[in-house]
Amino acid sequence: MAVPRQAVILRSDRLILRAWRDSDLPAMARMNADPRVMEFMPAMLDRSASDAMAQRLQHHIEAQGFGFWAVEAPGVADFIGFVGLSRPTFAAPFMPCVEIGWRLLHEFWGRGYATEAAQAALRYGFYKLGLAEIVSFTAAINQRSWRVMQRLGMQHYRAEDFDHPVLPAGDPLRRHVFYRLSRARWLSLAGGDVSGDAES
Repeated sequence: MAVPRQAVILRSDRLILRAWRDSDLPAMARMNADPRVMEFMPAMLDRSASDAMAQRLQHHIEAQGFGFWAVEAPGVADFIGFVGLSRPTFAAPFMPCVEIGWRLLHEFWGRGYATEAAQAALRYGFYKLGLAEIVSFTAAINQRSWRVMQRLGMQHYRAEDFDHPVLPAGDPLRRHVFYRLSRARWLSLAGGDVSGDAES
C-alpha cells in the first residue's frame, strides 16, 4: 500500500486519527488474525486480506473525506487500531446511513481508547460534515461494542435490531443490535462544546 504520509485528520487528548501508512500494516495484520479481536467478526484475515482491507479503508477516506482512520497513541504506539465513520452498503431498512465503528489491538483494550477516538469521529461527523444522525450496530452477543455505543450516548432502537443479510441463518453473529445518535442529542450531551480540535 503505497500511501503517502498525510496530515493528521483528528486529535483527541491522547490519540491521533490519521491516514493509513505502510508501517501500519504489520500491526493491522496481527490485529485481524487475533481470535480475541475477531471473536465477533465472520472470520479472521490473513496478511494479504488484511493489507487489502487497509488499502480499501484509505481509498474510502480519499474518496469521501472520511472513513475508518488509523489510530495512533503518541508516546505509546504508532498504531493501535482503527476508528471512524463509513457508509455501509448492505441492504437494510435503515439505509442509507453513516455508521461509526472501531477495532483495536487487544493490548490496548480497557484504556478508554475506543470511546475517546469514537468521540472525536462523532465530533467530526456532526460538526464538520453536518450529519443529522450517526448509527452503529454489532452482533447482539458483542457486549463490549454495544457498551461503547452506550458510553457515547447512543440509544438502542430495539425495534430496528436486525438479522445481518451477509450472514447465514443460524449463525450466532447474525442477530444485530442497532443504535442511533442524532445531532440534537449529541449537541445536548456535548453541553454546547461542539467544535473540539480542528482538522490539522
